[in-house]
Amino acid sequence: MKIFEALEHERSWSEDERLLLDQVDRLTAEVIAPNAARIDENGAFPWDNVEAINRLGLNAIFVPEAYGGAPMSFRLYLAVVRRIAEACASTGIIYATNFHAMKPLIEFGSEEQKARLLPRIAEGGLAALAITEESAGSDATGMKTRFQPDGDDIVIDGAKIFITNGDVADRILLFGKHTEIDDPRQAISVLVVEKGTPGLEVLGLEKKMGHRGSSTAALRFDGCRVPAANLIGRPGDGLSILLASLNRSRPSIAAHAIGIATAAFKDMTTYMNERKQSGRRIIDFQANQFMLADVATDLAMVELWLDNLAGRIDSGAQDFGIEASMAKMRASDVANRIVTEAVQMHGGYGYCSDFRVERLMRDAKITQIWEGTNQVHRQLIGRSFATK
Repeated sequence: MKIFEALEHERSWSEDERLLLDQVDRLTAEVIAPNAARIDENGAFPWDNVEAINRLGLNAIFVPEAYGGAPMSFRLYLAVVRRIAEACASTGIIYATNFHAMKPLIEFGSEEQKARLLPRIAEGGLAALAITEESAGSDATGMKTRFQPDGDDIVIDGAKIFITNGDVADRILLFGKHTEIDDPRQAISVLVVEKGTPGLEVLGLEKKMGHRGSSTAALRFDGCRVPAANLIGRPGDGLSILLASLNRSRPSIAAHAIGIATAAFKDMTTYMNERKQSGRRIIDFQANQFMLADVATDLAMVELWLDNLAGRIDSGAQDFGIEASMAKMRASDVANRIVTEAVQMHGGYGYCSDFRVERLMRDAKITQIWEGTNQVHRQLIGRSFATK
Protein backbone atom coordinates (compact mmCIF):
# COMPACT_ATOMS: atom_id res chain seq x y z
CA MET A 1 0.00 0.00 0.00
CA LYS A 2 3.06 2.28 -0.04
CA ILE A 3 2.12 3.84 -3.38
CA PHE A 4 -1.26 4.92 -2.03
CA GLU A 5 0.28 6.24 1.18
CA ALA A 6 2.67 8.27 -0.98
CA LEU A 7 -0.21 9.65 -3.04
CA GLU A 8 -1.98 10.72 0.14
CA HIS A 9 1.17 12.36 1.51
CA GLU A 10 1.72 14.30 -1.71
CA ARG A 11 -1.74 15.90 -1.54
CA SER A 12 -0.23 18.58 0.72
CA TRP A 13 -3.27 19.40 2.82
CA SER A 14 -3.32 22.57 4.87
CA GLU A 15 -3.12 22.27 8.64
CA ASP A 16 -6.89 22.77 8.99
CA GLU A 17 -7.62 20.25 6.25
CA ARG A 18 -5.29 17.65 7.76
CA LEU A 19 -6.88 18.17 11.17
CA LEU A 20 -10.33 17.57 9.74
CA LEU A 21 -9.23 14.49 7.80
CA ASP A 22 -7.62 13.05 10.94
CA GLN A 23 -10.95 13.52 12.71
CA VAL A 24 -12.77 11.84 9.82
CA ASP A 25 -10.32 8.92 9.95
CA ARG A 26 -11.06 8.45 13.66
CA LEU A 27 -14.79 8.73 13.02
CA THR A 28 -14.74 6.08 10.30
CA ALA A 29 -12.55 3.71 12.32
CA GLU A 30 -14.39 4.05 15.64
CA VAL A 31 -18.02 4.56 14.60
CA ILE A 32 -18.86 4.11 10.93
CA ALA A 33 -16.88 1.00 9.93
CA PRO A 34 -17.91 -1.03 13.02
CA ASN A 35 -21.58 -0.39 12.19
CA ALA A 36 -21.35 -1.20 8.48
CA ALA A 37 -22.05 -4.96 8.51
CA ARG A 38 -25.02 -4.55 10.85
CA ILE A 39 -26.48 -1.75 8.75
CA ASP A 40 -26.15 -3.86 5.62
CA GLU A 41 -27.74 -6.88 7.28
CA ASN A 42 -30.79 -5.17 8.75
CA GLY A 43 -31.19 -2.38 6.19
CA ALA A 44 -31.85 0.19 8.90
CA PHE A 45 -31.09 3.85 8.25
CA PRO A 46 -27.76 4.61 10.01
CA TRP A 47 -28.90 7.43 12.26
CA ASP A 48 -25.98 6.87 14.65
CA ASN A 49 -23.53 7.40 11.80
CA VAL A 50 -25.36 10.49 10.58
CA GLU A 51 -25.35 11.97 14.08
CA ALA A 52 -21.62 11.27 14.39
CA ILE A 53 -20.99 12.99 11.04
CA ASN A 54 -23.00 15.96 12.24
CA ARG A 55 -20.98 16.21 15.45
CA LEU A 56 -17.97 16.87 13.21
CA GLY A 57 -19.99 19.42 11.22
CA LEU A 58 -19.20 17.78 7.89
CA ASN A 59 -22.20 19.29 6.08
CA ALA A 60 -20.77 22.70 6.88
CA ILE A 61 -17.71 22.16 4.68
CA PHE A 62 -19.76 22.74 1.52
CA VAL A 63 -22.10 25.48 2.83
CA PRO A 64 -21.04 29.15 2.61
CA GLU A 65 -20.17 30.84 5.90
CA ALA A 66 -22.98 33.38 5.54
CA TYR A 67 -25.53 30.57 5.91
CA GLY A 68 -23.97 28.73 8.83
CA GLY A 69 -21.23 26.84 7.02
CA ALA A 70 -17.46 26.57 7.33
CA PRO A 71 -16.54 26.05 3.67
CA MET A 72 -13.45 24.17 2.60
CA SER A 73 -12.19 23.00 -0.78
CA PHE A 74 -14.01 20.67 -3.17
CA ARG A 75 -10.89 18.49 -3.09
CA LEU A 76 -11.27 18.11 0.67
CA TYR A 77 -14.99 17.30 0.34
CA LEU A 78 -14.10 14.49 -2.10
CA ALA A 79 -11.52 13.14 0.34
CA VAL A 80 -14.19 13.02 3.06
CA VAL A 81 -16.60 11.19 0.75
CA ARG A 82 -13.89 8.68 -0.15
CA ARG A 83 -13.11 7.93 3.49
CA ILE A 84 -16.73 7.53 4.57
CA ALA A 85 -17.57 5.33 1.57
CA GLU A 86 -14.56 3.12 2.31
CA ALA A 87 -15.93 2.52 5.79
CA CYS A 88 -19.63 2.19 4.85
CA ALA A 89 -21.01 2.82 1.37
CA SER A 90 -24.54 3.39 2.68
CA THR A 91 -23.39 6.17 4.99
CA GLY A 92 -21.17 7.58 2.27
CA ILE A 93 -23.99 8.10 -0.21
CA ILE A 94 -26.30 9.57 2.44
CA TYR A 95 -23.66 12.19 3.19
CA ALA A 96 -22.77 12.84 -0.46
CA THR A 97 -26.43 13.28 -1.43
CA ASN A 98 -26.64 16.28 0.89
CA PHE A 99 -24.03 17.94 -1.30
CA HIS A 100 -25.59 16.75 -4.58
CA ALA A 101 -28.97 18.21 -3.62
CA MET A 102 -27.87 21.49 -2.08
CA LYS A 103 -25.06 22.56 -4.41
CA PRO A 104 -27.57 23.86 -7.02
CA LEU A 105 -29.25 25.95 -4.32
CA ILE A 106 -25.85 27.29 -3.27
CA GLU A 107 -24.86 28.18 -6.83
CA PHE A 108 -28.16 29.34 -8.31
CA GLY A 109 -30.42 30.25 -5.40
CA SER A 110 -31.23 33.81 -4.34
CA GLU A 111 -29.81 35.29 -1.16
CA GLU A 112 -33.24 35.03 0.46
CA GLN A 113 -33.55 31.35 -0.47
CA LYS A 114 -30.10 30.47 0.79
CA ALA A 115 -30.58 32.36 4.05
CA ARG A 116 -33.88 30.58 4.63
CA LEU A 117 -33.07 27.04 3.45
CA LEU A 118 -29.36 26.37 3.95
CA PRO A 119 -28.82 26.81 7.73
CA ARG A 120 -30.73 23.60 8.44
CA ILE A 121 -28.37 21.71 6.13
CA ALA A 122 -25.27 23.35 7.60
CA GLU A 123 -26.28 22.21 11.07
CA GLY A 124 -26.77 18.60 9.92
CA GLY A 125 -30.07 18.36 8.05
CA LEU A 126 -30.55 15.82 5.27
CA ALA A 127 -31.26 16.61 1.64
CA ALA A 128 -32.52 14.73 -1.42
CA LEU A 129 -32.24 15.28 -5.16
CA ALA A 130 -35.44 14.29 -6.98
CA ILE A 131 -35.01 13.90 -10.75
CA THR A 132 -35.81 10.34 -11.84
CA GLU A 133 -39.27 9.17 -12.85
CA GLU A 134 -40.59 5.97 -14.43
CA SER A 135 -40.52 7.69 -17.82
CA ALA A 136 -37.44 9.83 -17.20
CA GLY A 137 -34.13 8.24 -16.30
CA SER A 138 -31.10 9.20 -18.36
CA ASP A 139 -33.39 11.40 -20.49
CA ALA A 140 -34.58 13.98 -17.98
CA THR A 141 -36.72 15.71 -20.62
CA GLY A 142 -39.21 12.85 -20.29
CA MET A 143 -40.23 13.85 -16.76
CA LYS A 144 -43.94 14.43 -16.19
CA THR A 145 -44.00 16.12 -12.78
CA ARG A 146 -45.89 19.40 -13.17
CA PHE A 147 -45.33 22.80 -11.56
CA GLN A 148 -48.59 24.79 -11.81
CA PRO A 149 -48.38 28.46 -10.71
CA ASP A 150 -51.25 29.52 -8.46
CA GLY A 151 -50.93 33.04 -7.07
CA ASP A 152 -48.01 33.18 -4.67
CA ASP A 153 -47.67 29.38 -4.73
CA ILE A 154 -46.69 26.57 -7.06
CA VAL A 155 -48.80 23.41 -6.99
CA ILE A 156 -46.89 20.20 -7.69
CA ASP A 157 -48.37 17.02 -9.14
CA GLY A 158 -46.28 14.01 -10.09
CA ALA A 159 -44.08 11.22 -8.81
CA LYS A 160 -40.39 10.42 -8.46
CA ILE A 161 -38.53 7.13 -7.99
CA PHE A 162 -35.10 6.04 -6.75
CA ILE A 163 -34.68 9.09 -4.51
CA THR A 164 -31.82 8.71 -2.03
CA ASN A 165 -32.76 10.20 1.37
CA GLY A 166 -36.25 10.83 -0.03
CA ASP A 167 -38.08 9.69 3.10
CA VAL A 168 -35.82 11.46 5.61
CA ALA A 169 -34.83 14.67 3.82
CA ASP A 170 -35.40 18.09 5.37
CA ARG A 171 -34.99 19.66 1.92
CA ILE A 172 -35.84 18.07 -1.44
CA LEU A 173 -34.48 19.66 -4.60
CA LEU A 174 -37.22 18.78 -7.06
CA PHE A 175 -37.17 18.98 -10.86
CA GLY A 176 -40.37 19.21 -12.87
CA LYS A 177 -41.98 21.01 -15.80
CA HIS A 178 -43.49 24.46 -15.56
CA THR A 179 -46.98 24.33 -17.03
CA GLU A 180 -46.73 27.78 -18.64
CA ILE A 181 -43.87 26.66 -20.93
CA ASP A 182 -44.76 24.34 -23.82
CA ASP A 183 -41.33 23.15 -24.98
CA PRO A 184 -40.45 19.98 -22.97
CA ARG A 185 -36.79 20.94 -22.55
CA GLN A 186 -37.35 24.60 -21.82
CA ALA A 187 -40.14 23.80 -19.35
CA ILE A 188 -37.85 21.99 -16.91
CA SER A 189 -37.66 23.98 -13.68
CA VAL A 190 -36.43 23.33 -10.15
CA LEU A 191 -37.63 24.20 -6.67
CA VAL A 192 -37.17 23.20 -3.05
CA VAL A 193 -39.80 21.21 -1.16
CA GLU A 194 -39.48 21.33 2.61
CA LYS A 195 -40.10 18.42 4.94
CA GLY A 196 -43.70 18.07 6.08
CA THR A 197 -45.24 19.94 3.15
CA PRO A 198 -48.85 18.74 2.72
CA GLY A 199 -49.29 16.67 -0.43
CA LEU A 200 -45.82 15.10 -0.24
CA GLU A 201 -46.12 11.35 0.32
CA VAL A 202 -43.53 8.60 0.63
CA LEU A 203 -44.95 5.66 -1.32
CA GLY A 204 -42.33 3.16 -0.25
CA LEU A 205 -38.66 2.23 -0.07
CA GLU A 206 -36.74 0.04 -2.49
CA LYS A 207 -35.18 -3.28 -1.45
CA LYS A 208 -31.76 -3.03 -3.04
CA MET A 209 -28.80 -5.23 -3.92
CA GLY A 210 -26.39 -2.96 -2.06
CA HIS A 211 -26.29 0.29 -0.11
CA ARG A 212 -29.01 -1.29 2.00
CA GLY A 213 -28.71 1.23 4.82
CA SER A 214 -29.38 4.23 2.60
CA SER A 215 -33.07 4.73 1.94
CA THR A 216 -34.19 4.92 -1.69
CA ALA A 217 -37.73 6.25 -1.83
CA ALA A 218 -40.61 6.56 -4.24
CA LEU A 219 -42.33 9.91 -3.74
CA ARG A 220 -45.69 11.29 -4.81
CA PHE A 221 -46.67 14.95 -5.01
CA ASP A 222 -50.44 15.28 -4.94
CA GLY A 223 -51.49 18.92 -5.05
CA CYS A 224 -48.35 19.70 -3.07
CA ARG A 225 -48.32 23.46 -2.55
CA VAL A 226 -45.03 25.32 -2.02
CA PRO A 227 -44.26 29.05 -2.04
CA ALA A 228 -43.32 30.41 -5.45
CA ALA A 229 -40.34 31.85 -3.58
CA ASN A 230 -38.93 28.29 -3.48
CA LEU A 231 -38.42 28.27 -7.27
CA ILE A 232 -34.70 28.43 -8.00
CA GLY A 233 -33.89 30.84 -10.79
CA ARG A 234 -36.61 31.45 -13.34
CA PRO A 235 -39.16 29.06 -14.86
CA GLY A 236 -37.29 27.04 -17.45
CA ASP A 237 -33.84 27.30 -15.84
CA GLY A 238 -34.02 23.72 -14.63
CA LEU A 239 -32.13 21.92 -17.39
CA SER A 240 -29.09 24.20 -17.23
CA ILE A 241 -29.10 23.95 -13.43
CA LEU A 242 -29.40 20.16 -13.65
CA LEU A 243 -26.45 19.81 -16.02
CA ALA A 244 -24.30 22.11 -13.89
CA SER A 245 -25.16 20.17 -10.74
CA LEU A 246 -24.33 16.82 -12.36
CA ASN A 247 -20.88 18.11 -13.22
CA ARG A 248 -20.28 18.44 -9.46
CA SER A 249 -22.06 15.28 -8.33
CA ARG A 250 -20.31 13.01 -10.84
CA PRO A 251 -16.84 13.59 -9.33
CA SER A 252 -18.49 12.98 -5.97
CA ILE A 253 -19.70 9.58 -7.18
CA ALA A 254 -16.19 8.90 -8.48
CA ALA A 255 -14.83 9.55 -4.98
CA HIS A 256 -17.51 7.26 -3.55
CA ALA A 257 -16.52 4.49 -5.98
CA ILE A 258 -12.85 4.96 -5.13
CA GLY A 259 -13.71 4.53 -1.45
CA ILE A 260 -15.40 1.18 -2.15
CA ALA A 261 -12.51 0.12 -4.41
CA THR A 262 -9.95 1.04 -1.75
CA ALA A 263 -11.71 -1.07 0.86
CA ALA A 264 -11.79 -4.06 -1.51
CA PHE A 265 -8.15 -3.60 -2.53
CA LYS A 266 -7.03 -3.52 1.11
CA ASP A 267 -9.02 -6.62 2.00
CA MET A 268 -7.75 -8.45 -1.09
CA THR A 269 -4.07 -7.70 -0.55
CA THR A 270 -4.29 -8.57 3.16
CA TYR A 271 -5.91 -11.91 2.36
CA MET A 272 -3.44 -12.67 -0.46
CA ASN A 273 -0.52 -12.11 1.92
CA GLU A 274 -2.00 -14.46 4.51
CA ARG A 275 -3.62 -17.22 2.46
CA LYS A 276 -1.39 -20.10 1.34
CA GLN A 277 -1.87 -22.67 -1.41
CA SER A 278 0.62 -25.41 -2.22
CA GLY A 279 2.87 -24.04 0.49
CA ARG A 280 3.05 -20.55 -1.03
CA ARG A 281 1.22 -17.32 -0.33
CA ILE A 282 -1.22 -16.67 -3.13
CA ILE A 283 0.33 -13.22 -3.61
CA ASP A 284 3.53 -14.98 -4.68
CA PHE A 285 1.94 -16.53 -7.78
CA GLN A 286 2.91 -14.54 -10.86
CA ALA A 287 -0.59 -14.50 -12.37
CA ASN A 288 -1.96 -12.92 -9.19
CA GLN A 289 0.85 -10.36 -9.15
CA PHE A 290 -0.03 -9.36 -12.72
CA MET A 291 -3.65 -8.83 -11.68
CA LEU A 292 -2.58 -6.74 -8.66
CA ALA A 293 -0.33 -4.62 -10.86
CA ASP A 294 -3.23 -3.87 -13.20
CA VAL A 295 -5.81 -2.96 -10.59
CA ALA A 296 -3.38 -1.00 -8.40
CA THR A 297 -2.35 1.08 -11.41
CA ASP A 298 -5.96 1.65 -12.40
CA LEU A 299 -6.84 2.75 -8.88
CA ALA A 300 -3.88 5.12 -8.67
CA MET A 301 -4.70 6.63 -12.06
CA VAL A 302 -8.34 7.38 -11.20
CA GLU A 303 -7.29 8.92 -7.89
CA LEU A 304 -4.84 11.20 -9.69
CA TRP A 305 -7.39 12.16 -12.34
CA LEU A 306 -9.95 13.01 -9.68
CA ASP A 307 -7.38 15.07 -7.75
CA ASN A 308 -6.56 16.97 -10.93
CA LEU A 309 -10.22 17.62 -11.67
CA ALA A 310 -10.94 18.77 -8.11
CA GLY A 311 -8.01 21.17 -8.27
CA ARG A 312 -9.34 22.67 -11.48
CA ILE A 313 -12.80 23.11 -9.97
CA ASP A 314 -11.33 24.75 -6.86
CA SER A 315 -9.40 27.10 -9.17
CA GLY A 316 -12.63 28.29 -10.76
CA ALA A 317 -12.84 26.18 -13.92
CA GLN A 318 -16.29 26.24 -15.53
CA ASP A 319 -16.07 23.81 -18.45
CA PHE A 320 -15.29 20.36 -17.06
CA GLY A 321 -18.31 18.22 -17.95
CA ILE A 322 -16.35 15.70 -20.04
CA GLU A 323 -13.65 15.41 -17.38
CA ALA A 324 -16.38 14.77 -14.78
CA SER A 325 -17.87 12.04 -16.98
CA MET A 326 -14.44 10.46 -17.40
CA ALA A 327 -13.88 10.46 -13.64
CA LYS A 328 -17.26 8.94 -12.82
CA MET A 329 -17.12 6.34 -15.59
CA ARG A 330 -13.58 5.14 -15.00
CA ALA A 331 -13.70 5.18 -11.19
CA SER A 332 -16.89 3.10 -11.13
CA ASP A 333 -15.56 0.65 -13.72
CA VAL A 334 -12.32 0.28 -11.76
CA ALA A 335 -14.26 -0.23 -8.52
CA ASN A 336 -16.32 -3.00 -10.08
CA ARG A 337 -13.25 -4.75 -11.43
CA ILE A 338 -11.47 -4.56 -8.09
CA VAL A 339 -14.40 -5.89 -6.06
CA THR A 340 -14.80 -8.75 -8.55
CA GLU A 341 -11.11 -9.65 -8.29
CA ALA A 342 -11.31 -9.36 -4.50
CA VAL A 343 -14.19 -11.84 -4.31
CA GLN A 344 -12.35 -14.18 -6.69
CA MET A 345 -9.15 -14.07 -4.62
CA HIS A 346 -11.12 -14.95 -1.50
CA GLY A 347 -12.56 -18.02 -3.23
CA GLY A 348 -15.62 -19.44 -1.53
CA TYR A 349 -15.12 -17.13 1.43
CA GLY A 350 -15.64 -14.15 -0.87
CA TYR A 351 -19.16 -15.37 -1.58
CA CYS A 352 -20.04 -15.36 2.12
CA SER A 353 -21.20 -12.38 4.14
CA ASP A 354 -18.63 -13.07 6.87
CA PHE A 355 -16.13 -11.35 4.58
CA ARG A 356 -16.57 -7.70 3.67
CA VAL A 357 -15.76 -8.17 -0.01
CA GLU A 358 -19.18 -9.77 -0.53
CA ARG A 359 -20.88 -6.57 0.59
CA LEU A 360 -18.46 -4.38 -1.35
CA MET A 361 -19.27 -6.21 -4.57
CA ARG A 362 -22.97 -5.49 -4.08
CA ASP A 363 -22.30 -1.88 -3.12
CA ALA A 364 -20.06 -1.20 -6.12
CA LYS A 365 -22.52 -2.04 -8.88
CA ILE A 366 -24.75 1.01 -8.50
CA THR A 367 -21.81 3.36 -9.07
CA GLN A 368 -21.95 2.39 -12.76
CA ILE A 369 -25.64 3.32 -12.90
CA TRP A 370 -26.48 6.45 -10.90
CA GLU A 371 -25.58 10.00 -11.93
CA GLY A 372 -25.89 8.78 -15.52
CA THR A 373 -25.16 5.22 -16.59
CA ASN A 374 -21.66 4.53 -17.84
CA GLN A 375 -23.10 3.92 -21.30
CA VAL A 376 -24.38 7.50 -21.29
CA HIS A 377 -20.99 8.79 -20.15
CA ARG A 378 -19.20 6.89 -22.90
CA GLN A 379 -21.57 8.47 -25.40
CA LEU A 380 -20.93 11.95 -23.99
CA ILE A 381 -17.17 11.47 -24.02
CA GLY A 382 -17.07 9.96 -27.49
CA ARG A 383 -19.40 12.59 -28.93
CA SER A 384 -17.12 15.36 -27.66
CA PHE A 385 -14.52 14.42 -30.29
CA ALA A 386 -16.89 14.76 -33.24
CA THR A 387 -16.09 17.70 -35.50
CA LYS A 388 -18.90 20.03 -36.51
